[in-house]
Amino acid sequence: MSTHGKTRTPTVAQLRAFLAVVDHLHFREAAAAIGTSQPALSGAVAALEEALGTQLVERTTRRVIITPLGERVAGHARRVLGALHELTEEVEAARGPFTGPLHLGVIPTVAPYLLPTVLRLVRDRYPDLRLHVHEERTASLLDGLAAGRLDLLLLALPAGGSAPTRDIPLFDEDFVLVTPPDHELAGRADVPREVLLDLDVLLLEEGHCLRDQALDLCREVGADQADGGSTRAAGLSTLVQLVAGGLGVTLLPATALAVEAGRTDRLAAVHFADPAPGRRIGLATRPSATRAAEYDQFAAALRGALAGLPVRLVG
Repeated sequence: MSTHGKTRTPTVAQLRAFLAVVDHLHFREAAAAIGTSQPALSGAVAALEEALGTQLVERTTRRVIITPLGERVAGHARRVLGALHELTEEVEAARGPFTGPLHLGVIPTVAPYLLPTVLRLVRDRYPDLRLHVHEERTASLLDGLAAGRLDLLLLALPAGGSAPTRDIPLFDEDFVLVTPPDHELAGRADVPREVLLDLDVLLLEEGHCLRDQALDLCREVGADQADGGSTRAAGLSTLVQLVAGGLGVTLLPATALAVEAGRTDRLAAVHFADPAPGRRIGLATRPSATRAAEYDQFAAALRGALAGLPVRLVG
């Protein structure tokens, strides 16, 4: 047998035949084990040796001996076939609904308030779904979705971004004005949005979509909040602490109110008169997503699970 010349890539059938010989050290038994004929098995092993340009098996009248290099090739062959088996298993699992990995991106102004419901839903209804949660700002989430790093997003709609998305609405929620308890508006439930004209509204730092929504609302009523003020926070928890400290007021989504107001007794909620300003929350995925039907079912189940929250379900 020539040991020179160009090496060719072995086939899966050749690797399986060779491993059967390694395991049984007998050509007839190896052929029976993989359901082929002995001549076909011998031909596959010979073809593998020809492809690799080296001898893997010593054939004698009494026994079969695997060469030292053949033993090393056998180790590689087991890893290759093992990886191939894992690949086919994962693809097979992915064919079933709500199985395999799902990378869910969530914006920071939603994650702390809705994730408990999402995680409970996945645990109870979709036990074979391997959920991976990524909390990032909107721009990063949209980049991750377009690049394939993320599968599904939970964020404010419309998602926007440079790449098209398929948006699935879940609910609408109101914004609530949060003030110190001794503020003149504290506890009221019918204030017009124009009250923002005379208030120092504290906002999140740049990059949060809630900041942009709050600025849009301020501009709508003519309030001078072009830069969002000099005091900014990285998260809603910090914002409410600033309000509790008397530095101003802020806007919270209704789903965040119970959690954030429960952190201190130095806050009061002020509800706007109808129609109250607010935002729409939903799911977004790629228009080409192969699991679109699953995402629609997931959205329907999630709406049901959110029924107890202070939101208006959509869809």
